Amino acid sequence: MPLQNRVLPTGEIVATSARGTMTGNRGILHGPDKVLSKRRWMHKAWICCALEWQGRKREVMTGRNWTELFFLDEAVAFAAGHRPCGYCRRPAFNGFKNAWASVYGDWPGVKAVDQLLHQSRLGQTKREHARFKAQVNSLPCGSYFRLNEQAYLKLNGDCLPYDPAGYGTVRPIPNEDVEVLTPAPLIEVLRAGYRVAVRPTAGR
Repeated sequence: MPLQNRVLPTGEIVATSARGTMTGNRGILHGPDKVLSKRRWMHKAWICCALEWQGRKREVMTGRNWTELFFLDEAVAFAAGHRPCGYCRRPAFNGFKNAWASVYGDWPGVKAVDQLLHQSRLGQTKREHARFKAQVNSLPCGSYFRLNEQAYLKLNGDCLPYDPAGYGTVRPIPNEDVEVLTPAPLIEVLRAGYRVAVRPTAGR
């Protein structure tokens, strides 16, 4: 029985047997039975990590350190409101810092950035994420949006339908307003040139 530890582009956490290419966390969300509580975060530092780092191995959802969450790729992690980890993904984190500084004029420190990202994620309830409308053509590569209840990744002038097991067939970009899933500050980071890691088979 799969654990409830897979994050969707909407930020929801579900149970699926499909494997992800990245991990991350939002704090300790599980109990001794490896079942998630009703909380969907315990701190504001939502990070996206490498699956492998310095040969370390750990059993998922053991101890009381953190709850391992998994993403199809970094584009999904961004859509859900996560940023690169500064430890296991230092080059990506530095690229993120540079893109952030180019947008906002400086890098105010990771705590301030996490606070701003947290505010950008919050919808009208604690279990719902904020959304905004935009034309797909106005969104940078690596953005996620939703149309007719289906999540899509914008990539290289096309859009790819999301599935927990991977991406579907490439489709043309719709010429209409859509619900943007990636939080607004991360949209600007993408626009400034940060390139999210995308599942290698995307678009094939």
